[in-house]
Amino acid sequence: MEKTIFEKIGGEFERQGDYLIPRLDLPPEKEQPIGVFGRRHLDYLKQYHKVTYTNLLTSGRLNTYLADINRQAQERFERLIEGMKQAQGITERLKEENALEWTKRMNNVRACAREIVNEEIIYA
Repeated sequence: MEKTIFEKIGGEFERQGDYLIPRLDLPPEKEQPIGVFGRRHLDYLKQYHKVTYTNLLTSGRLNTYLADINRQAQERFERLIEGMKQAQGITERLKEENALEWTKRMNNVRACAREIVNEEIIYA
């Protein structure tokens, strides 16, 4: 019997009952930790961009891509927080004098920065 195209390129079949099922293995990928932003983007890809998700997964680049998105988002998040802190006058002195006010302002700054990062990087 003549070999199939799949067998010619080095593919193997696995017998399951009366059927031959191609054995598909994903290419090895370097494991990199992905954080909160990377996981959010992963959920976004799975839900709204299934083709992009599948292409990244089958090419073995998904983890690297998500780690890069996470790094970019984290850097942008930190830069935004620093800029907003300076613009609003949130200092260590305020933290010493009125910790509750400092906490309130910092939570507001973090929430605003998180929304900006989500719009610019995660859900874009």
